[in-house]
Amino acid sequence: MTVGVISQPSTPIRPPRAVVRGDGFWGLQAGLERRGLGPVAGVDEAGRGACAGPLVVAACVLRTGDAARLTELTDSKLLTALARDRVFDRVLARALDHSVVIIPADEVDALGIHVMNIEGMRRAVAGLKSNPGYVLTDGFKVPGLPAPSLPVIKGDRAVACVAAASVLAKVTRDRIMAGLHFEHPDYGFDVHKGYSTAEHSAALNAHGPSKVHRWSFANVANAAAAHGHLPPHRVVLSAAALAAPSEARSAPVCAVEGSVRKNGHFAAGAPSKSRGGARIS
Repeated sequence: MTVGVISQPSTPIRPPRAVVRGDGFWGLQAGLERRGLGPVAGVDEAGRGACAGPLVVAACVLRTGDAARLTELTDSKLLTALARDRVFDRVLARALDHSVVIIPADEVDALGIHVMNIEGMRRAVAGLKSNPGYVLTDGFKVPGLPAPSLPVIKGDRAVACVAAASVLAKVTRDRIMAGLHFEHPDYGFDVHKGYSTAEHSAALNAHGPSKVHRWSFANVANAAAAHGHLPPHRVVLSAAALAAPSEARSAPVCAVEGSVRKNGHFAAGAPSKSRGGARIS
């Protein structure tokens, strides 16, 4: 495999947005460790595109030689719920280190989903017991990490430690959403986990948003305006939410004067280069 571009850790690394992956699911991690850049932490999130519930971010450090012991490990989205639970338990048992960060909906609303996704990845890495020698993130660059880092396209399918982080984040979030179902049974959080499915959208439009919805997202803002509901916390509206239909704009959209802000990037009029953002059902 070729990893020459990362053979000198003292040289600043300026990876392109599209990073070439290593050979094999464990190859990039093994190559980094052979060059003295370990331990390698993988980082991924769950719930970025959901319009309800927390954003969960995980960091995970695996043993390079554990491929035979983690045979089911892959992107969490490709696993059944039962398989994810098995892999979750196995990763917890085998990982050298891990950290899981839960960012509630009000934090997402206060600063915006992309800002909190980046911040969550920083928090997850900072939560590891020891500093990693290198960090591999899923999909996009994360500035401000305490170690050199590299974004990997579809990292949760290409790199074992990133896939492990995706499983830790996904299972943690799914269990939280199942618990929220009992507090807010009208929305079916136990089934769709807060994503904008047809069923969730119908419930959202029928009942308006709950306190665990992301009021900065366009479909939630529109449903809140239609019901005349005020957000329970400070909200940074995305560009899509600010462009609500005229009938929605005439309804209250903020809790107190000045509590609603523009999401700096998404409201700037420039197309987003990040994954996700405000979701419209």
